[in-house]
Amino acid sequence: MTKAATTVTACLTPDSPTALTGCLTPIDKAGLDDLIAKGKADPTVIKTLKCKTIAEGRFRHLNFIRSLPPYVVDEPPGLLGDDTAPNPSEASLAALGSCLAVGIHANAVAKGITVYKLEIELEGDLNITAVWGTGDLSDKPVGFTDVRAKVSFEADRPREELEALVAHARLWSPVANTFSRPVNLDVAMA
Repeated sequence: MTKAATTVTACLTPDSPTALTGCLTPIDKAGLDDLIAKGKADPTVIKTLKCKTIAEGRFRHLNFIRSLPPYVVDEPPGLLGDDTAPNPSEASLAALGSCLAVGIHANAVAKGITVYKLEIELEGDLNITAVWGTGDLSDKPVGFTDVRAKVSFEADRPREELEALVAHARLWSPVANTFSRPVNLDVAMA
């Protein structure tokens, strides 16, 4: 796994307008407080997210979300793709890692914790011999059977407090919950 080059020169702590060197720029605390208040005011609100996927050719797909540029998903050469983007399973790992990171960061800011480093390395095991339903169709689990996430988290609190925060973020992560519990899925012709 390659590491992204990140240079952090200064940031603001959640509770101080004074810049610190070498920490992760926090999210907007006032905005977070507003989201927290809205969630507590009506905990039954459901938001529907949308994505339109268009096959571009071979195994390359364009995914249109909100008004963002298309998010590309492809397959590696070993799975007959052009290797131009993550494959669907890799993209799901990226979604999980990002969701966990968002939750950890939000909870750190809510607790006034200054974060110096937050990285998550994920790996997942899956059997791909069914080849999308065209290969070996013997009885076996389809999809990830095991996913491991290793969190590197440095902040201005003791390790035990950070471990509790990571566990809390995992418990409340929408994507982690999607990975770990059944979801109603309806796939039908338009």
